[in-house]
This record gives sequence, structure tokens and C-alpha cells, in this order.
Amino acid sequence: MINILDNIEVLYHSCIKINKEKIIYIDPYHIDKNYNDADIIFITHDHYDHYSEDDIDKVRKFNSIFVIPDDLLPKLLEKGINQENIFTLDSGDTEIIDGIKVEAVPAYNTNKPFHPKENNWLGYIIEIKGVRYYIAGDTDITEENKKVKCDVAFVPVGGTYTMDFKEAAQLINIIKPKFAIPVHYGSVVGSKQDATDFIKLLYPTIKGINLINQ
Repeated sequence: MINILDNIEVLYHSCIKINKEKIIYIDPYHIDKNYNDADIIFITHDHYDHYSEDDIDKVRKFNSIFVIPDDLLPKLLEKGINQENIFTLDSGDTEIIDGIKVEAVPAYNTNKPFHPKENNWLGYIIEIKGVRYYIAGDTDITEENKKVKCDVAFVPVGGTYTMDFKEAAQLINIIKPKFAIPVHYGSVVGSKQDATDFIKLLYPTIKGINLINQ
């Protein structure tokens, strides 16, 4: 059986690369060289550690598809991205994008000011060959993400701007994926210890794996 984590990397912070049917980047940031191989680029919101134009330029090619919240559309158009290659999603939307099923899940804070719900920023469920990968984005536990059904979940654990490791583990133990990957720590906020402590709090049936090498 093929491991559903094969060809999946957390390159840095919350930057994820999935190389399955398509080459997919989520929130490219701190990219070490020019790859220019992205079929699809997902952006969760416009904070600098998630929407970095310099890093986008290192991964995009001339026909890369972008999947974004509504408020990022003007920035991409200003960069000269063809609007035909841009998909704007709202919370709750489901679309087939370049053959990949994508669901938009709201990502917001419930007890802090950094990611207001009214901004309509997003997490995503990306389904590839029947496997559902949930990228939570910068979020707390919400009524919406407690209902997520997925096989693999990437969740922030660094605290301050998002869930901390205890809250992230609480969410994972509610939605019960097969695998849980901690992100959003070790650079802007949080530490590797947060990832370690997160994994310790997961139910035994859930495999926690730290993919960040930083």
C-alpha cells in the first residue's frame, strides 16, 4: 500500500509541498531556490509568512493555478497573473480545480484579533485519489473545523496567533485523522517543543509526525 504521506513535505513554517497527481504548494515561504514547478498554489491569507510574493515567484510557472481567498485577487492581478488561472473561494465552497477536489474551510481566531472571521480567510481540504488532506491555515478551534473529515491534517501549534499545541491536539482528537502534522512553529512563533508536546497529546489511534526540519 502506498503511504499517503509519500511525496509530502513541510518546507518551512506553514509551507507545504504535495507532489502527487499535481505539484501543489500551500503558502510558499522561505523557499531556498527557484523551483518554478507548481501546478497549483494555495494561499490561506495575506500575512507575510503565508503570502510572500518573492517566494511565490520561486515556485510558480507561467501557467500555475492559484487558489485564494477573495481579498487576495487584486494583489495577484497587480502581479500580472492571468485571471483565468485564479480561483477565489468562499468558506464552504467545493470546486474541482485542475482535476483536484478542493473544499474551503474558514480559518479564523475566536479569542484573538489577528485573523478575524469577517476576513473570510481559509483553510483547505485537498482530495487526491480519495485521500483528504486538510490544511487548517491560521485558525483556532471553530465550529466549522470541528466538522472536518480528513485523512491527514496539517494544524498550527505555535500559539500566539493561532491555536497552541494543546488546542491543536484537542481539535485533532475531535476530527480523528489518520495522520496529524504540526506546522506554524519554529520560525515566526513557537518551538520544536510545541510540535513534540502536540504529538504526545494525540489519541493512540492518530499518528503524529513532525515533517519540519528547521
